[in-house]
Amino acid sequence: MTIRNPWLIAAKLIGVAVAAFGAVAICNHAKIPHGLPLAGVLVVFFLVVLTYLARRTTFGRHVYAVGGSAEAARRAGISVPRIRILVFMISSATAAVGGIILAANVNSVDLNFGGGTLLLNSIAAAVIGGVSLFGGRGEVRAAFLGALVIATVSNGLNTAGYATGVIYMGTAAILLFAVTLNTIARRLQVRSGR
Repeated sequence: MTIRNPWLIAAKLIGVAVAAFGAVAICNHAKIPHGLPLAGVLVVFFLVVLTYLARRTTFGRHVYAVGGSAEAARRAGISVPRIRILVFMISSATAAVGGIILAANVNSVDLNFGGGTLLLNSIAAAVIGGVSLFGGRGEVRAAFLGALVIATVSNGLNTAGYATGVIYMGTAAILLFAVTLNTIARRLQVRSGR
């Protein structure tokens, strides 16, 4: 396999390395009490690994195929139950890591903690990021950007001192808008024959 432009690839690698070292240096020397947070490192790690898995591997193409149409994927020779089990395993592993990070963040483990809008925020982040509720479409980085939007809105409303009910309604309004937009876009795609 020949590399088309090795200088461009080298420049990208150097740019990513400089950005990573710069972020670590800023986090370690700024007024952040404990330096670079481990949760941030884990998020970047999962973002890179899962993006590579979804976009560059046969398994990722099979996941998109099963999400788009399980029957068509089965007829194409893809083991649909195997793909679903593996996707649920990946999902539960990332949920376990998220639970450990949440428990470390609040310094306690309680069965009642983490309720509220945690599930709503997760769904909203995926939908705002462009992941289709009907399957077969979406990207890991887009869901990550959706999570950043939801976290920024929630954090901004919380910092501004709004009541919890207002924060819930704001997040729900954003989710309703995103789902409506997703449904309209899906119908337009069906009409255009895509």
